[in-house]
Amino acid sequence: MLKSLSILVLAALGIFIVDQNIKWLFVEGFRYYTECIDLILVYNRGVAFSMFAFLEEGLKWIQLILLSGVVGYTLWLKKRCYILPIGIMVGAGFSNVYDRFIHGGVVDYVYWHCGFNFAVFNFADVMIDLAVVWLLILNFRPQSCKS
Repeated sequence: MLKSLSILVLAALGIFIVDQNIKWLFVEGFRYYTECIDLILVYNRGVAFSMFAFLEEGLKWIQLILLSGVVGYTLWLKKRCYILPIGIMVGAGFSNVYDRFIHGGVVDYVYWHCGFNFAVFNFADVMIDLAVVWLLILNFRPQSCKS
């Protein structure tokens, strides 16, 4: 249990630190423009595509409760194969929630506009997506996940 908790915390901390350092660059003024991708600063007050922005201050508390629930449930399951992807997801999630406390919204900076306009996103969002895909694979291939 202690080993699993250590892996979860180290993964979460690593993702949190990397994400916050990248965001710091954009908060400090870094910008870069290309034909397909712009690296710009946007504060997202909602979640994906600014959904639930109407929840305002309550959104960060809801997200904190959800993230805590994910950690608790994962530890309760005692499946080691979930620990690393959950650590990645939790680190990224806490990084985005931290932004809400510090900046009033999530610091997003990657804007795809080649062929179509896509939502502005950040490293943490990509890590959350990666963790979700990883967890889906583990769930659809139960033989690859032992207790």
